[in-house]
Amino acid sequence: MTLLPEKLVRITGAGQSEVGRPSRRTPLQLTVDACLQAITAAGLRPEDIDGITTFPGRSGDTGGFSPVGSTEAMLALGMDPVWIGASTEGHAHLGAVISAVQAIASGMCRHVLVFRTVAQAQARLRSKSSTLLGKAGSSPRVEGANQWSVPFGAVSPANMYALYAQAYFDKYGATSEQLGAIAVNGRAMAQKNPNAIYRKPLTLDDYMESRIISAPLRLYDCDTHIDGSTAILLSHRDAASDLALPPIHIEAMGMAIGGLGYGLHEGDFTSLPATKAGDMLWSRTDLKPSDVDTAQIYDGFSILTLLWMEALKLCGPGEAAAFVEGGKRIGLGGELPMNTSGGQLSAGRFHGYGHTYEACIQLWKQGGERQVEGAKVCAVANGGYGYGTLLLRTD
Repeated sequence: MTLLPEKLVRITGAGQSEVGRPSRRTPLQLTVDACLQAITAAGLRPEDIDGITTFPGRSGDTGGFSPVGSTEAMLALGMDPVWIGASTEGHAHLGAVISAVQAIASGMCRHVLVFRTVAQAQARLRSKSSTLLGKAGSSPRVEGANQWSVPFGAVSPANMYALYAQAYFDKYGATSEQLGAIAVNGRAMAQKNPNAIYRKPLTLDDYMESRIISAPLRLYDCDTHIDGSTAILLSHRDAASDLALPPIHIEAMGMAIGGLGYGLHEGDFTSLPATKAGDMLWSRTDLKPSDVDTAQIYDGFSILTLLWMEALKLCGPGEAAAFVEGGKRIGLGGELPMNTSGGQLSAGRFHGYGHTYEACIQLWKQGGERQVEGAKVCAVANGGYGYGTLLLRTD
């Protein structure tokens, strides 16, 4: 029987640079810091790594979205790989991981380094508008995906996802207090994460009193720009058993590509194409949602967390808001501890790569004060709607 590609691959190392708002280190320095951490954690050297890739590839804009490419990272690290992954686009945040899995499974590589670097906080020092949609370049013309939103006043993804939040509220009777539990829980977790950006205590009252950004989304419903880098090392299963850390199995993957980023909204705004990613993920494993010990769920905006929970079948449709209410069930000691690093709302925006990093930390039992006791199965959702993984530690 032919094995699925992910069954041939293990996660053998992970690293994260300092996270700054802003950082005094250059994007390339941050990249090298994270990559060397991941390589060293596995007990390897840069010359042992024969593949490297990143999302989405080096970007020429001035917004700090992707300031470092694979080639310059390779040269800075002194690597001599046989494979460099092509860039990925749009919401395929973890498309680089899928490409790396395929390269390893096909026999091209033994060890592939995947990294994600951002320098959006540095960019915002230069210009407050640098991270707005369609505003990072020098041309006044808006092109690509942003041409379908910016002319209508949606200059931030917050405007778009606010529509989803309001539709969800209207259909299921969800409340701002329920949504706020995600931000409050994330901040409580971030207080136990020394690398998180925001560690000041946050109460539900603080959340409710914060300003509206795009109704019904408030300030604390939105993630935060940062400078930093995260790296994940993937290895063939035959090369993983003798390395320094217990290998983490990629039990299953699911991906969904749709036109949401290009203004193609389908359905009633209370679900995402992520539902297809969830269906794909659970079709590739014998495990069930009830087997999940902890979840790292994408929280670029808090409404996405609710929608992803339902897409991954951790809750039924319309049930996620009640599940997170009060925070007890998603806190440490709850039935589904969630976003234990603080997530993107409090730890910083790595476009989902920070969630994968935190999943590894949990499965390697390196979480310290935020460690989920007995965690062996972790569900991870990355991106606005595109990619989910189920990670497993078997020893």
